[in-house]
Amino acid sequence: MKSVQKHSQTLRLGVSSLIFFLLITFNLSAQGDVKAGKSLFNANCAACHKLDKKLVGPALGKISERRELPWLKAWIRNNNALRASGDADAIAIYEEYNGAAMSAFPQLSDADLVNLIAYMDADPVKKMGAAVAQAPVEEKSEASTDWISYIVTLILLCIILWIYFKSTNGFLKIAATIFLLFLTAYVVFSTLLGVGVDEGYQPVQPIAFSHKIHAGDNKIDCQYCHSSAKHSKHSGIPSVNVCMNCHKNIAEVSEETATPEYSKAFYDNEIQKIYKAAGWDAENLEYTGETEPIKWVRIHNLPDFAYFNHSQHVTVGGVKCQKCHGPVEEMHEVYQHAPLTMGWCIDCHKETKVKMDGNGYYKNIHEELSKKYGVDKVTVAQMGGKECGKCHY
Repeated sequence: MKSVQKHSQTLRLGVSSLIFFLLITFNLSAQGDVKAGKSLFNANCAACHKLDKKLVGPALGKISERRELPWLKAWIRNNNALRASGDADAIAIYEEYNGAAMSAFPQLSDADLVNLIAYMDADPVKKMGAAVAQAPVEEKSEASTDWISYIVTLILLCIILWIYFKSTNGFLKIAATIFLLFLTAYVVFSTLLGVGVDEGYQPVQPIAFSHKIHAGDNKIDCQYCHSSAKHSKHSGIPSVNVCMNCHKNIAEVSEETATPEYSKAFYDNEIQKIYKAAGWDAENLEYTGETEPIKWVRIHNLPDFAYFNHSQHVTVGGVKCQKCHGPVEEMHEVYQHAPLTMGWCIDCHKETKVKMDGNGYYKNIHEELSKKYGVDKVTVAQMGGKECGKCHY
């Protein structure tokens, strides 16, 4: 009985191989679904292979012109078994790539392999993006009301000048003088309050790193790059090695990543800047040792007399990055979203309720403070978040 089952299994395998061989022999692979093959390639092959150049493994474009297709089937499904059979080509590839074994894909059917190879053999479709005229993007701007304040100020100045030079009423002159002093004090005080407030500040960075592509489209967590935010006072600037964790295998962006503002060629060039900084030879897939620092321009900068601890807010308080930095997942170029003034921080402390779940220490304090303030939930401000010494020590 076992012998019959074994012969039956061998027969099915032989028939399957024969069908695949006939498809290849009569060039029926050209009838494979290229679109389906692309999906299979992206899901199984794209991490290590490109069509036009070497990545972790060799380039796979027009692969059937270099390898016999039945051999490809055996290699893709189980390259270890093919190597163990003594196949010279399989052993040569294994040695060429320093003993790095390719993953086996026994789950791929004959139809999957036909579609996959059809995609590898297909001529790349060149997108004529440069020839397509981009429709101008209409920028919606809110109507400014500054002109009203200018007109009011001009009228007041005219009235004051008339009082000084034309009026003989002493009371009006004294009143105008007092008003002028208050107005001057208001202008000077407002100007001083604006010193160091850089809301909207958006410097040009040495590399056009897009948070929208990384944190938005690809859903990379903020703390993957800014890992010290949950452990340290500072969020930290990620080293170029963090970038290379992904960009060793991502030497260019997809066509879908390009935007009307930035083309695919632009983003590909920015990746080359990362390689230059890391000293990475993309052709030979090795580090050269010739590195250069990336001179990032700091955006968020608090005064030296103000103390702020990221870990206290991120880990203890559970504050989301967007609370202070805005919707970074939507920003191609990061800018300072919030004013970061003392009043802005205190307003947040007044609004934020302290989380008591699972914390006996806060629970006991909360019971006392809730009675004192007559509230159900104690805010950060009521817990001491308005004390000067918390931020100015």
